[in-house]
Amino acid sequence: MSVTVRIPTILRTYTGGKAEVSAEGATLADVLRSLEENHAGIAARVLDDSGRLRRFVNVYVNDDDVRFEQGLETPTPDGAGVSIIPAVAGG
Repeated sequence: MSVTVRIPTILRTYTGGKAEVSAEGATLADVLRSLEENHAGIAARVLDDSGRLRRFVNVYVNDDDVRFEQGLETPTPDGAGVSIIPAVAGG
């Protein structure tokens, strides 16, 4: 399954400045592995040391927040859009 991953500005150093890249995988975990294979270092910014999604990174498959779906096992159908969005805080 081929998906398009939208990369936030802060992570574009891993994608050569590209705002969108293609990745492969039937689940979000597969897509993140594919991203790491092609853009080394990006997975460590999305996943913590135990391999779970970092607390302050939101990931959407199409318009669905994966935290309310199946997490890393959320299906990524062919043509889906995956968005990685760092949480913003401050005042």
